[in-house]
Formats: sequence, structure tokens, C-alpha cells
Amino acid sequence: MLLLLNTFRISVKNNMFQPVSLFIGLRYSRSSKGNAFISFISFFSIAGIAIGLMALFTVSSVMNGFENSLKTNMLGLIPHVEIKAEAHTATQMNDLKTDLEQSPYVDHVSLYRHGEAILQTNKDLHGVLLQGLYDDNGSLYKITDKIVQGDWKTVLNKNYSIAISRYLSRKLGVSVGDKLRVIMPNASTYTPLGRVPSQRLFKVAAIYETGSEIDMALAFTSGASLQRVLKLDKNTAPNLSISLHEPFELDEFIEASQRILNDHNYSDWRSTQGTLFAAVAMEKRIMSMLLALIVLVAVFNIVSALTMMVSEKQGEVAILQTLGLTPSQVQKVFMVQGLYNGVIGTAIGAFLGVIFSLYINELLALVGLNLLAGIELPVKFDILSLVIIAFASIAMSFLATLYPARKAAKVKPAEVLRYE
Repeated sequence: MLLLLNTFRISVKNNMFQPVSLFIGLRYSRSSKGNAFISFISFFSIAGIAIGLMALFTVSSVMNGFENSLKTNMLGLIPHVEIKAEAHTATQMNDLKTDLEQSPYVDHVSLYRHGEAILQTNKDLHGVLLQGLYDDNGSLYKITDKIVQGDWKTVLNKNYSIAISRYLSRKLGVSVGDKLRVIMPNASTYTPLGRVPSQRLFKVAAIYETGSEIDMALAFTSGASLQRVLKLDKNTAPNLSISLHEPFELDEFIEASQRILNDHNYSDWRSTQGTLFAAVAMEKRIMSMLLALIVLVAVFNIVSALTMMVSEKQGEVAILQTLGLTPSQVQKVFMVQGLYNGVIGTAIGAFLGVIFSLYINELLALVGLNLLAGIELPVKFDILSLVIIAFASIAMSFLATLYPARKAAKVKPAEVLRYE
């Protein structure tokens, strides 16, 4: 009671600097005196919000990093949109290439061929999608950044040279400078023995590595070499491969380029990799929802603590009203007290979440949880989503204060103080 009177006296003196309700609410929140059980619940509400928010920040950052890694390593080596030449001439495809390069969504447009192939050596064989490129700078989705051995320019400038992944080089038992047989099942030639698939010896000129499943499925050569192996006429126009600045803006690009695309047969990356990215997005949403329940449980602790505090301090609430506080101000006192727990828990959780995300690989190594082959967890901070998570936590804390605060505002001083 003495704390209450001192608090009110000090708040009156400082009322010119801050509202009485805010001052009293903060004094109640920071007071070390009171019911030990209520203090225990308040502490765990702060701890629960902090732990939940830390987990949400960490999982969100790691999942964003994983999604970005997939987008870079997988979508970086396949066409985001492929326009098939079909009956169009090479001149028409070049004109179309020029038109598409004017789009603000497009990063690069390349002439491009592909075909299903079987790579064969004395050790093993493996099926891949063989891509034939024409750009001398290897600009098809920055594959030059993924080369770990050999020379990419040799792949494009020297006939029957090929770039394979490190995974395939180990599986097939070849390295840079070795030869392997490329068999094209969809192209065939007639021989005295009958119809056989088109095939040719290729020399391994470069080895790339992305660290994704793309390594098991792609190989690269020059467009001219692939055209010869496919037994295509020299006048056969190549397809167009379109690289977007942001692969996830595919719908916007298609809508903006609908007039051009309507006259051509095209496909996009969702037909081959859409299922994987949809699964990643779904996993990210499910994980966020489950971890948000931790914050929700902690918020209910705020409701419990404030409800018990209102019941315990009805006498003090009545005295505050007799001293001049209106029911609205009393309500704000308890709203401030509950919101204080939410803000403190959110601030601690956000800070720990950022720190934990930044050093998650070091912390995992410290406790002996190293990933296979020394792979590190990718981390990417999406500032907007993290801010939304933090504000959502504070908003839930605010909503949790409404019921106890309204209950405190309905306390009738005459009934409470009747037997005092």
C-alpha cells in the first residue's frame, strides 16, 4: 500500500512529463515486491515470448537462406522461361530476343538448345539434360561462377567439349581432359546394324559444382556441338532461354509479356522445379506457424498474470480511483503493465534471434552438430518479415491485456473498500 501511495505521489509530480497511467504501470512492472507466483508467471511470459521469437527469427532466416540458395544454385542453371523455336526461323527468334530484352523483368536472353543425353564411360553411365549454349561469356545464369576446374571458354569455343558436375565426374570416373561418350536417345542414325542412337565422344573441358540436385541432372556444351549430335539442319533455329532478375516474379513477367508470348510455345521453371519450391514454401509456413504457438502460449501467460493481479490488487485499484484516477486510466495502467512484458520479451527475443542466426554454424560446431561434408546452414535476413514478426508479437501482447484491464476498470471502489 505504501508503494502505491508513493507511486501515485511521484506520478503526480511527474505528470507534466508523462501520463499518470504510464508511470504507474511501469512502476508496477518494475516493482520486485508482490505475489511471488504472479511474478513467476510474468517472468515466464517474458521468457516464453523471447524464446519463441528467437526460434521464429532463426528458423525464418535459415529457411530464407535455404530458399535463396536453391534459387541461386538450381534456378541459376536452368531457363526461367524457355521459348521453343518450332516453325520459326533464326531471324524471327533473334527479333524476338531483341524484343524480350527490353522487358524490365529480364536479365538476359540467350539462344539455347537442349536434349536428353546419356553420358557413358567404362565405369558407369548416367542420364542428363544436355544444354547447348551460344553465349561466349557463359552468361546463362552465371554458370561461370560455378566452375571449379577447367576452362568454360573451351566448352563453348572448341567442338565436342563438355562441362559436367563434380558429382558426375566422380560417378563416371573422369576428370578434365578425359573423354566420355554422349548418346542422344531421341536422335538416331541408320547403320548396317539398323537404327542406333546418335552418339559422339566429348572431351571434359570443365567441371562445375552447385551443391544441389542440379549436379545430378545437367551437363553443358556449345550449341553448335549439340546441334550436330542431334542431327539437326543448320537452318534449324535454336530456342530462347530467358533469365529473369527475380525468378519468383515469373507471373508478373508473363502478364507483362503476354502479347509476345501468345504467339509462341513456352514453358517456365515451375514445370520442373515448381514442386520443390512449393514444398519449401509450405515447410516454411508450417514451421513458422508451429513456432508462433510458443509466442501465443507465452501471451496467454500475460492474461493469467494480469487477471490474478487484478483480483489481488482490487483494494489498490479502488484507492487509485478514490485518488482521482478514472476507470479509463486504471485500464491503461494494466495495459501498460502487460504490454511491458510483451515489449521486453520481444526485444530480447529479436536480439537473441539475430545473434543466434548470425553464428548458428559456429554454435552448431561448438556443440558437435556438424553437417555432412562441412556444409553450412545458409542464412538470409528478410528485414520486412522480421519486423512484421516482432510487431505481431507486440500486437498479441497488447490484445492479451484488454480483458484483464477492462476487468480492473470495472472495479467499484465503494464495494471493495466497504470492509476496509
